[in-house]
Amino acid sequence: MTVKPRVLVVAKRSAYESYGQRAALAKRLLAERDPTVARIVPAHEEHVATLAAVRACLAALGARTRFVRASRAGGAWFPDGAFDLVVTVGGDGTLLAASHHVASGTPILGINSAPADSVGFFCAATRSDASDALTLALRGEMRAVTLSRMQVVRNGRKVHNRVLNEALFCHASPAATSRYLLQLEGDDAREGPRQEEQKSSGFWIGPAAGSTAAQRSAGGRILRLSSKQLQLVVREPYTPRGVPLHLARALLSGDERLVVRCKMRDARLFLDGDHTMIRCRLGDVLTFARSADPLDVLGLPDRAMRAGFATRPSSR
Repeated sequence: MTVKPRVLVVAKRSAYESYGQRAALAKRLLAERDPTVARIVPAHEEHVATLAAVRACLAALGARTRFVRASRAGGAWFPDGAFDLVVTVGGDGTLLAASHHVASGTPILGINSAPADSVGFFCAATRSDASDALTLALRGEMRAVTLSRMQVVRNGRKVHNRVLNEALFCHASPAATSRYLLQLEGDDAREGPRQEEQKSSGFWIGPAAGSTAAQRSAGGRILRLSSKQLQLVVREPYTPRGVPLHLARALLSGDERLVVRCKMRDARLFLDGDHTMIRCRLGDVLTFARSADPLDVLGLPDRAMRAGFATRPSSR
């Protein structure tokens, strides 16, 4: 008897579903054909068509499939080992949200449901080639990239172990100065200063997967996706009297960690976007380090492969 593969599909809720159908302002703007909402309906229709194509393909392949909305995809849907494959239908945000609940060893496949409206860097396919991608993934014939993730600890308590893109630490108000103390710990062979007091607009820190996004925009380097390093990038550093900061940019090796002491009464820590937010206060201690729980992403786009990122066959 052939065992049917177990697949969890996490689908985003489109902007039209989220607020375009209900919010009075959005409905009025849609009725007036305002350019700020011009793409909401076409993007929704494309997303719905892609989701239908994924559903039909998985049925044809005989998979045992469970569909959930990204907004409802909490940890209860992701017991370790319960699924052979996790498929996200949306964009990078949908894959990021799902990835927080996916343990090492379970591959994840991203399908960009509306490529005209989302970047989809982590996505392997669109509606046009979703069938081929799903077929290869279920056969275990699609190559995977193992991405490092980041662990975050606050005051000795682990608050996240699967940050894929980055963390942003800053004052609660974007107009206020962020004040904090940085200290690098581990790998005593490092040369140069290992601790520093800073004033800035905050800082980004994250693994290689996030280096093409916010880290790069703030002046950081693009890292190989296979890199195990974390990258620290300070935003708009304040340097009185022209004295430069020594830790405005830093690459942390696999066994290094960044310890941050908050000097603000009201600060924020954002993890992989704005959906996971942690309030921080004066005296809080945050620690950032590489997680021991990486993520296997299937079929990253050709541009990643051409850049020389290491790949290996999927474990399935």
